[in-house]
Amino acid sequence: MIALLVPAVAAALLTPPAAAAARDPAPGRAQAAQATTPGKAPAIAWAPCPQDPSADCGTLTVPVDRSRPGGPTTDLALARIKATDQNARIGSLLINPGGPGGSGVLFALAEARRFFSPEILRRFDVIGFDPRGVGASDPVVCSTELLARMPDPLMRSQADFDRWLDYNRRLREDCRARTGPVFDHVDSVSVARDMDDIRAAVGDEKLTYYGISYGTLIGQMYAETFPHRFRALALDSNMDHSLGTTGFIATESATVQDSFDEFAAWCRRDASCALHGRDVRAVFAGLLARAERGELRDPEHPDVVLTKLDVIARAFRDFYGPDWSVLARWLAAADAGTPTGAPAAASPAGSAQRSQEVTPFPVEVFCQDFRLPLRNYREYAAHVRLSERIAPDMRFSPLALSLTAMCLGRPAPIPNPQHRLRVDGTPPLLLANSLHDPATAYPWAVSSARQIGREARLLTYEGWGHGVYWQGECRAVFDAYLLSGAVPRPGARCPAVPPETRRATGVRPPLPVSPVPGLPGVPGWS
Repeated sequence: MIALLVPAVAAALLTPPAAAAARDPAPGRAQAAQATTPGKAPAIAWAPCPQDPSADCGTLTVPVDRSRPGGPTTDLALARIKATDQNARIGSLLINPGGPGGSGVLFALAEARRFFSPEILRRFDVIGFDPRGVGASDPVVCSTELLARMPDPLMRSQADFDRWLDYNRRLREDCRARTGPVFDHVDSVSVARDMDDIRAAVGDEKLTYYGISYGTLIGQMYAETFPHRFRALALDSNMDHSLGTTGFIATESATVQDSFDEFAAWCRRDASCALHGRDVRAVFAGLLARAERGELRDPEHPDVVLTKLDVIARAFRDFYGPDWSVLARWLAAADAGTPTGAPAAASPAGSAQRSQEVTPFPVEVFCQDFRLPLRNYREYAAHVRLSERIAPDMRFSPLALSLTAMCLGRPAPIPNPQHRLRVDGTPPLLLANSLHDPATAYPWAVSSARQIGREARLLTYEGWGHGVYWQGECRAVFDAYLLSGAVPRPGARCPAVPPETRRATGVRPPLPVSPVPGLPGVPGWS
């Protein structure tokens, strides 16, 4: 997922007029379905994007609930970058930046030309889309005021647990009323069906797709649902949809601890680390203790008192690149109580959103794909203790703990419950993952590849961070697969590129976006 950290104002500027109407939060905005000619794909009315006339923008109307073909519809926002060599064009490359909550429209318009290789851009029309419930595609929206009163994800009692159950119930009711019919149909199987409509609408016999992070779950669901309708599915930094509550929290805890271990090892051997020569684990533990006592301030924002979650989430965020040098300087400054003088960064939940009546809330997507039940505070506390044993430095994954809390009390069944992947008789799928990914754990990719079986080929990047496509020799493997269907040999690996070396090349890694308004330090999977 290249989940882009884009302020709300920028998102509005990058939305075509037809798609902008989908932001209207009033209930009942979905239209009545119109009849289409049987067997004929709906058309997309492409027009130059106002903000980038070299790209095309459009919308595609799809059913909200496919079990009710005469029911409400919703519009998907799309953006297309045409192949630079139309005579050599293979077809369309549909892309998704994950999240959940990442905008494919923004990805295409703001990033695609520098993210993908020149050969991919020469041979494919690159098409980004905002999945239903996200961005300009009928986004799930909720009361900004209610979201601002979200409880602390770090619960300390049964009363805290009960508070979360009550809050989640009220939030779901509010979001459903403001969002309309699409609210109950934003799961990844519904998105996969939308992708097949996009494939048909652009005239491609078979789908070619690149999805990163949460976008891999959409690709996995497409392979299950439409096993004979794709030519290539490139899945970068994979989700594992077979995990229950314990497996999900435990693997997330293990992967954030692994990233911390790699950071600490780098700091021991590299003199450029601001904590070189010091005990990084002791420094971090000391900062957590001071945060728990309310004695720690953010060196970038000295007026802000940090919580334990803030400190852990900051480290988690900087593991994405990874940005080890940045993290080390921040930790050293926080430990010394010295302001860094760094300019204040825009927050996804910043002033622009606080002034609005409603705020996008893509967490609902995750809650319709993953049911992670906990019956009471006792069970919650047991999972926290397990996390702390697995991750003695990081303590827990802030992403996993927050999302588990926000999905508590979810009525069963959910639209897309966890299950082992059932993919048989398809073309080969390319799965790729960093060995030291802080968010989509490497074991998730291994597990997903095993579930798929002989149709899957796993590419291992031996380095760090979230996302593989732009990492050194890995790009050539992706490109060969997308262009010709060539898959790497079994057990294929790409050598690690040191973070500082990669940064010097100017290739920009994905920036995490928080799916959690009010918790801007907690990034999403992409």
